[in-house]
Amino acid sequence: MAPQNRKSGDPARSLALLWRSQEPASRRRGKPGLSVDRIVAAATELADAEGLDALSMRRVAEALDVGTMSLYTYVPGKGELIDLMVDSAYADLDTSDRSGTWRERLHRIAHANRDLYIRHPWMLQTVTMRLLGPHLIAKYDHELSAVDGLGLSEVEMDSTVSLVNGYVESTARQTVNSEGLARDSGMDDQQWWKTADPLLARLIDDSRYPTAARVGVAVGTAHQAVYEADHEFTFGLERVLDGVQVLVDARSSGVGAPGHA
Repeated sequence: MAPQNRKSGDPARSLALLWRSQEPASRRRGKPGLSVDRIVAAATELADAEGLDALSMRRVAEALDVGTMSLYTYVPGKGELIDLMVDSAYADLDTSDRSGTWRERLHRIAHANRDLYIRHPWMLQTVTMRLLGPHLIAKYDHELSAVDGLGLSEVEMDSTVSLVNGYVESTARQTVNSEGLARDSGMDDQQWWKTADPLLARLIDDSRYPTAARVGVAVGTAHQAVYEADHEFTFGLERVLDGVQVLVDARSSGVGAPGHA
């Protein structure tokens, strides 16, 4: 996947649409009328199937069997449409389950966000830091609640959530890129490893790179691949949460707490 980000829409227009403070009534007769939700659903289906590069107002209009210009009555442009698509995707996340320990909750949150990126890989090409739609706010509130009451300051709560989400986004991008490489090459990691391993054994002098050789063989044997996405995600997530545990333990003992002398 190309690492380029897609431009967000006009803030005022996007926010008005995200919070549905204004939405024109359908003008169509004889067919199900247009609406912002229908347009967003069609655009999301297109982006899921073909990627964000394939998304255009014309393609969305074709999917809905309407004229392109009719879409602009509801959504002023592609940037605003992408903003709506991202916030709509966040609606798939379960923000009702607040059971378990903080670590169990962050674990669920991380996996849910990763799954969302895998279902909608185009989201990794969008900029969402200023996208304050209703579903993003609900997501943020849910994630913050996982670390509420642990003695962390509000800033530390926000930074903890950002740390976990940043890790998830980074590893999800690696996973999506790996899957894209497999599609483009017609060969998944396991197939590539079986093909490349004998060749690499002849080309690389293990005595020159003894540590890389030892570790590489161990990884290849364990995963039959150069990179095993699920293992890497789980291993890294546990280490991230271990770091959060150190902070939580420090705050519970009063060490380094805000205002602590």
